[in-house]
Amino acid sequence: MSTEQGSNSNYRRTLGTTALTAVGLGSIIGSGWLFGAERAAALAGPAAILAWVIGAVVALTIALTYTELGSMFPKAGGMVRYGQFSHGSLAGYMAAWANWIAIVSVIPGEATASIQYMSSWDFSWAEHLYNGKELTGSGLALASVLVVFYFFLNWFAITLFAKTNNAITVFKVVVPVLTAGALMFAHFDTSNITDHGGFAPNGWSAVFSAVAVAGIVWAFNGFQSPLNMAAEARNPGKSLPKAVIGSILIALVIYIALQVAFLMAVPAQDLTASGGWNALGYKSPLADLSIAWGLNWLALLLYADAFVSPSGTGMIYAATTSRMIHGVQENGHLPKIFGKVDPKTGVPKPALLLNLGISFIFLAVFRGWGSIAEIVGVATVISYITGPVAVMSLRRIAPGMKRPVKLKAMPVIAPIAMIFGSLVMYWARWPLTGKVIFIMAIGLPIWAWYELRKPWAELKPHLKAGAWMVTYLLVMAFVSWAGGEEFGGKGYLAPGWDIVVVALIAVAFYFWGVKSAWRNPTLVQVEKEMTELAEAEAEGGADESSEPSLTKS
Repeated sequence: MSTEQGSNSNYRRTLGTTALTAVGLGSIIGSGWLFGAERAAALAGPAAILAWVIGAVVALTIALTYTELGSMFPKAGGMVRYGQFSHGSLAGYMAAWANWIAIVSVIPGEATASIQYMSSWDFSWAEHLYNGKELTGSGLALASVLVVFYFFLNWFAITLFAKTNNAITVFKVVVPVLTAGALMFAHFDTSNITDHGGFAPNGWSAVFSAVAVAGIVWAFNGFQSPLNMAAEARNPGKSLPKAVIGSILIALVIYIALQVAFLMAVPAQDLTASGGWNALGYKSPLADLSIAWGLNWLALLLYADAFVSPSGTGMIYAATTSRMIHGVQENGHLPKIFGKVDPKTGVPKPALLLNLGISFIFLAVFRGWGSIAEIVGVATVISYITGPVAVMSLRRIAPGMKRPVKLKAMPVIAPIAMIFGSLVMYWARWPLTGKVIFIMAIGLPIWAWYELRKPWAELKPHLKAGAWMVTYLLVMAFVSWAGGEEFGGKGYLAPGWDIVVVALIAVAFYFWGVKSAWRNPTLVQVEKEMTELAEAEAEGGADESSEPSLTKS
């Protein structure tokens, strides 16, 4: 048995479709619903409704590529491993780094959201937790306590996590639905749609930017949580696709209802006094509107849920990021200790502790929900681009591998997903796009430490196969800098043509990426594991307590 087999065999395969859907929905409905409606409206006005739809379409298209990969490789931290399977260490590491940055930063982001809502409490000590832009020292201390709490709930066992998360997810769904309904019933001013600049007061470019930086990508990014916990899925071939797609669609309905409720509930005098949608300055948007229309009971419920919803999501991400670190270690880019899984609880405790430390760093550097949401949004999109490329690459270089989920339309879906991901990255606006791409480069020394010591003959194919991704990020940074002024660029690309250029770039790198895939040692190893599994099943001696590593991983 390989090292990977041994570590992964300690996971408990206990999560069914309902539990995995709860994981996905619980990840999607976190702090995004508390702040996303106002932030999207500030950027796009009433057209923010369309931004949520666009965000869901993007997430769903990309998610379809990952459901095939997740069912093929039901492994811990799956999202950080697919690029390694298809392209080797360089592309695999960069995808894993981007994905981990996007997910681990959500944990302090959820804690920050809770404290920002607390700052609206009618107590002098609470008012000093948040200064309008970022957490104060006392706010930072309280947020740190919440982060510790998230990790504490994950420390003991996956079964405790599942039971706790299912209960929290029910509450997290009920409260947003109740909030949307109550606000619509209390005040529904349709003139807000036509007045104060009209439906799209800041133009359509603002709608697209809202998708990237208003917390919409942040919100729908939760679809990948079930994939990262695939090692604990009872029947990943059936449950993963249902959990991923179902959680996105349920969340879309809830988010549109909340956005409509927010738009109609904002008092007209607030819009007039502030100068329009982009000047609104609510500390706790939905709670402040509840108080404005006499719904004090709802405000109290929202203040309570400002802890429950973000805490539920923070707890989920604490679990999934520990599985991601486990996956990065098995890719060969972290010390072996981070691949250890406690045999009694089924929890990768060293990985959990590492993410706790990193969460504290993010909390100290990015103290406001908005600033964290921007970073998460762009880093998430960078991690997304490996899915469309990897799924079609593996169809080319490993056609015989078992695919419990295989869509006939994937050859069309995959390049479209690549285009969507590239457009969202461009919509995030310069210089944010450049800053996050720079953060991606910061992780390369870790890869170099493990890889550059290898013989050139062994290293060369990894570099060749990963060149497309490095070049892609550099080209996207350049296009973002040179692009339309409405997206923060220098204006060298005319409006409309910039979108065409980005789409063409996406297609070109998609085909380069698919062509660059190769049968690297990691893929060969995982194919061997699948062969062992098939042989064991043929002999009729396989069961959940003795399956080879793929189903246990």
